[in-house]
Amino acid sequence: MQKISSQQNSIPNFKELIQYKDLLYFLVLKDIKSRYAQSVIGIGWAVIQPVFFMIIFTIIFGKLAKIESEGVPYAIFSFCALVPWTFFANGVTDSTNSLTSNIGMITKIYIPRILLPISAIIGKGIDFIIALIILVILLIFYKINPGLEVLYIIPCIALLIISALSIGTILTTLAVQYRDVKYALPFGIQILMYSSPIAFSSSMIPEKYRIIFSLNPMVSVVEGFRYSFLGIGVIDINMILSSSITTIIILITSLIYFSKTEKSFADVA
Repeated sequence: MQKISSQQNSIPNFKELIQYKDLLYFLVLKDIKSRYAQSVIGIGWAVIQPVFFMIIFTIIFGKLAKIESEGVPYAIFSFCALVPWTFFANGVTDSTNSLTSNIGMITKIYIPRILLPISAIIGKGIDFIIALIILVILLIFYKINPGLEVLYIIPCIALLIISALSIGTILTTLAVQYRDVKYALPFGIQILMYSSPIAFSSSMIPEKYRIIFSLNPMVSVVEGFRYSFLGIGVIDINMILSSSITTIIILITSLIYFSKTEKSFADVA
């Protein structure tokens, strides 16, 4: 009866998710262990990835292209954007693959399947925290002291997590039915990266196009991170509303689509 009632909901049963909190903990732990257990470098990859991109971006966009970094060293300008972006890109990728990589589990036993993309996002929290620690070290190195604006990071992180979960949930639902999603995902992530203000500032976008530009939720997240830690960035209420509304629409759509489709996951698999 529990399975039937859950499948008839238009959105996930959040009370049921609380009952399965121990399973969520297990899934997160399993994700972390499987990611680092047989790796030579292990958790060091959480450091290598954003630092590597920071170096490449600094050389190509900072030194060669000489893109304006709003008065701060380009290295920390780019790294501050790479911290949320790396979490978002890896979180979306893992959550998209969360159902197809656990088909054996969802076809044999009943679990709230929404736990799988959620656990994939939470599992990236360790990498995110490590990247934040590196960012703090860079702030100390460059003698940048954030003020009270650092508190703005709280809503930015909330928007970041919701964006990653929303997009990851709708993509993992599609990935079960259409395996092409798995192969198209890296291409899509790369396009989204270069259409986000990672290597450049949103100030380079003409003002009349910024609301359209900020339909990409990562625009407000990235600019919010730069504002919080570096005291720079384009913080515009219309852009924030544009990103937030887009995220909410994607979240609601993804939850409804997931709930209406999950009963067929086992059959499609």
